[in-house]
Amino acid sequence: METSSSLDKIFNSSSMVPNCDPHDQLAGMQLLEELTKNAGAIQEMVLNEILNRNSKTEYLHGFLKGERDKGLFRKQVPVVDYDKVKPYIERIANGDNSNIISRNPIVELLTSSGTCGGQPKLMPSTEEELDRKTFMYNVLIPVINKYVKGLDEGKGMYLLFIKPEITTPSGLTGRPVLTSYYKSRHFRQRPFNRYNLYTSPDAAILCPDNGQSMYTQLLCGLIQRDEVLRVGAIFASAFLRAIKFLEVHWQELCNDIRTGDVSGWITDKNCKQAVLGKILTGPNKQLAEAIEHECKKHPWEGIVKRLWPKTKFIEVVVTGSMMQYVPLLEFYGGGLPLVSPMYASSECYFGINLRPLDKPCDVAYTLLPNMCYYEFIKVKDEDNGASGSSIEGALAEEMVPLVDVELGGFYELVVTTFTGQLNFCLWLPSSPC
Repeated sequence: METSSSLDKIFNSSSMVPNCDPHDQLAGMQLLEELTKNAGAIQEMVLNEILNRNSKTEYLHGFLKGERDKGLFRKQVPVVDYDKVKPYIERIANGDNSNIISRNPIVELLTSSGTCGGQPKLMPSTEEELDRKTFMYNVLIPVINKYVKGLDEGKGMYLLFIKPEITTPSGLTGRPVLTSYYKSRHFRQRPFNRYNLYTSPDAAILCPDNGQSMYTQLLCGLIQRDEVLRVGAIFASAFLRAIKFLEVHWQELCNDIRTGDVSGWITDKNCKQAVLGKILTGPNKQLAEAIEHECKKHPWEGIVKRLWPKTKFIEVVVTGSMMQYVPLLEFYGGGLPLVSPMYASSECYFGINLRPLDKPCDVAYTLLPNMCYYEFIKVKDEDNGASGSSIEGALAEEMVPLVDVELGGFYELVVTTFTGQLNFCLWLPSSPC
């Protein structure tokens, strides 16, 4: 009863999204302690809430006949891949009702980097999912502050971008998960956070032309170089693209700083208005010469540390396929730590790195138990992984709950989300796709 009472205080709504003030270091770490310490109980609460919401949806009703029993869910609902849920999602994209898979209205479809039949995979999303993403970003701050002090004394040069959108026949927008977040009120109307100030104005981040966006963001980062305490992008590959872009454009950028004007090919009005007179306040010959002095040196080893001398770390995801970029990041970073902050996908945001200064090869993510319902299928041959045929359709006797995974074991991750993706195996191959 005591555990239930303490959890009720943490989760004051059915969304299972706790309040998290990024400025309150102690409360943030205590919250993470409560979440991880009570992972089993929270997972049961999450599954219970998902079933209460979605048991009468068309998809889930086909297995549970309207029942909300967790045991029945584990016995009756099989593991599926995208192919199995694709027809339901396509019906929503074509104008059918959200309650095919979710009681809460689907407000957009998130496009995955993977494809199916040459088309981007579409993942349904609700307004509430943006609250979960904001929570994840907020709870990251006290974790990083625990290891790196003084981040409230400067800014972060984070190079963030949006990507093109599509409009489905239903009128719902299809777009990548990060584009969705940056265009949302959660990002554009975010409250002041002294630990997370950006050198890039929102207008530059939201510029639809990635070239103009990159140029403007780098210009702003260079102008504010003495205030920059951390640099990064979402993925390692994106940050390295920025370095390559800088190698091509540094002379032009220095000329803009020297003259106090923006290059003529930057035609996006919002970008120009956000920079001129606000960040680029006039000619600065001394700053231009200091940047030129560093950029003229070859090779560019340690260029990040030389251009932004107060930088404490580079924040980019370096796990999975991004691991291949670690040597280049170390070359350009000049010994700066590489912080790989979180584990997320188009389906859901999952977990965070509780030891952010660990080497890339040692990075581990802690799954937060309130984000979705997790199950695992043990991989019998860790060298070859599990085949799709051995996973698809797996039922309760083969599934391992979050709190019962074994240290050193190899597993496929299966998630059930609040938006109606049920027993969805993230890494299960889709045969015809």
